[in-house]
Amino acid sequence: MNAPDREITAPVALLTSRGLQNPAAIGWARRSLIDTDAVGQGIRGWGRTKRWEYWAVTTPTHIVALTIGALDYANVRGVWVLDRASGEEIDAFEISPFGFGVELPGTLGQGPARSIGRGASLEFTDAEAGTLLLARTPRVKVDVVAGLPPLHEAMGTAAPFSPFLAEFTVKDVDRPAHGTIEIDGVTHEVPAGSSWAILDHLRGRLPYRTHWNWGAGAGMCGERRIGLQLGGGGPLAIRHGVSQNAFTVDGRVHKVAAPLAWEFDASDWSAPWRVRNDRMQLELTPFHVRSSRTDMLVVASIANQSFGHWSGRVRTDDGAWIDLDGILGWAEDVHNRW
Repeated sequence: MNAPDREITAPVALLTSRGLQNPAAIGWARRSLIDTDAVGQGIRGWGRTKRWEYWAVTTPTHIVALTIGALDYANVRGVWVLDRASGEEIDAFEISPFGFGVELPGTLGQGPARSIGRGASLEFTDAEAGTLLLARTPRVKVDVVAGLPPLHEAMGTAAPFSPFLAEFTVKDVDRPAHGTIEIDGVTHEVPAGSSWAILDHLRGRLPYRTHWNWGAGAGMCGERRIGLQLGGGGPLAIRHGVSQNAFTVDGRVHKVAAPLAWEFDASDWSAPWRVRNDRMQLELTPFHVRSSRTDMLVVASIANQSFGHWSGRVRTDDGAWIDLDGILGWAEDVHNRW
């Protein structure tokens, strides 16, 4: 059944002055209207606060994932690169205690994000033309611009878990990208027109145990730029009437209120994934699987991410179907204890 999604059209704060979730903020927005500066301030909610910026860049030859995260008692940074031809993965991942070496703006677009460690450093800086993504490890240098076309929209959703716990996420899924990736001294172009950047931005207080499915992708279908945002798997498919499902056509968000049915084989992550509702009928055919497992007693994670190509169709707000074939992206299944 369709969920009663409410579009937010005026600025509002995610949390009240008392530090509780603000009912007036619950819903979704096409641009950055949700103020999350209060997330992480003071002692209320310490240990439950999660803040991160995750950028994925897809090119004809490589896929890059860049992570800056802060979890109150630890911060994480990661630079992961896949060579699509050889299948080789390069993974630089670090965890540091508390907030040492990390800087994140309270609200999206209000300043740069930086994380500096021994084996990896990252910086994301917004400008009028887009977001500059910089990353350095002993083997990898990333210099990419995630372009910002005129009138571009990105879906943000604010949802509560309880009066005390709430989250705001932005899924910006179709940013044209260009730049370079250097690996072991060899420079690889990130060609404009066939490269894409996808942002996952989060500010909030989350439960200790979380499970989600997420799918995304971007590419051209004929003359139209398409972005896919497939969320809401697991027990939190619809959070108090707010879904995380949408797609974009030439930068315009088409919000999909109905939950998605996810079908995948947890014994074979390379098998096709199917994601369906009345407006999105999609299948991912994977060509690479990234699996990771972290167990540090209090903090643990099991993640399986399948990269591949999306095919199928989506139905726009005016009822027209758009056929898709070959949209590069991924689907994932993640269980966290954090």
